[in-house]
Amino acid sequence: MTLNHLFKKFALLLLLCTPFAALAAGTTQLTWYGHAAFKIVTPKGHVLLLDPWLTNPANKNGKADLAALDKADLILLTHGHFDHVGDSVEIAKKTGAKLVATFDLGQAMAKYGGYPANQMGYDTLGNFGGELTLLDGEVKIAFIPAVHSSTVTEPDGDKNIHDGGSPGGFLITVKNGPAIYDTGDTDEFSDMALVKQFHKVDVMLASIGGHFTMGPERAAEAVKLVNPKVVIPMHYGTFPILDGTPQELINALKYKHSRTKVKVLTIDQAVNL
Repeated sequence: MTLNHLFKKFALLLLLCTPFAALAAGTTQLTWYGHAAFKIVTPKGHVLLLDPWLTNPANKNGKADLAALDKADLILLTHGHFDHVGDSVEIAKKTGAKLVATFDLGQAMAKYGGYPANQMGYDTLGNFGGELTLLDGEVKIAFIPAVHSSTVTEPDGDKNIHDGGSPGGFLITVKNGPAIYDTGDTDEFSDMALVKQFHKVDVMLASIGGHFTMGPERAAEAVKLVNPKVVIPMHYGTFPILDGTPQELINALKYKHSRTKVKVLTIDQAVNL
């Protein structure tokens, strides 16, 4: 038996004796806190928070969730409204998380919203058409437009309201993980179909509440344009006025013969992607 054959046998034996868990790539975990607030934990353990209003009215454990959150690398804000800025300033001051947002929103958050100015910069602020590579290359974040509005309110009251730039969403691509499209607060718009031309979307976080965003019917049309593998409904049920339901989205997608699966999360539920 040649030395080459011995090496191959040894390599095969080593492979068979290695635990499967040690060979498998890490998973990406997604947690919903209600409304539009999510946490993403990457395979390497980096933590991203999306529109982190953890203490929203629908989350009975919101204060406990906020107190327990002791790590965040990035906070992503789709726009400046209070229900998306949420607890981001408190979390940023506690964890040192850097802000990912459009440049205009970042400037407004630093000047009026109380976000630490030294926790944002050209490395994390961008604009539509741009894509950031962050966290040692594990995460890429592309800025996607949205059809909505954006203002930043000063902490001392509603009378001090400032322009928050243009609203948007994000396409978050995790190395060895999924591509997640957070629509932010938006209506459906035809250019959503362009998103999948640049990267196949695995998970779409879609607003369905209606009134201030698209409701289930229009969200179903948006899902058809993007064609993700899975859609997770959000931004519903927080207030009575946001009366769109996941079942209405499911029914609308069936009517439109969509193959996208609907994954309905409960508050504080974490799923592996």
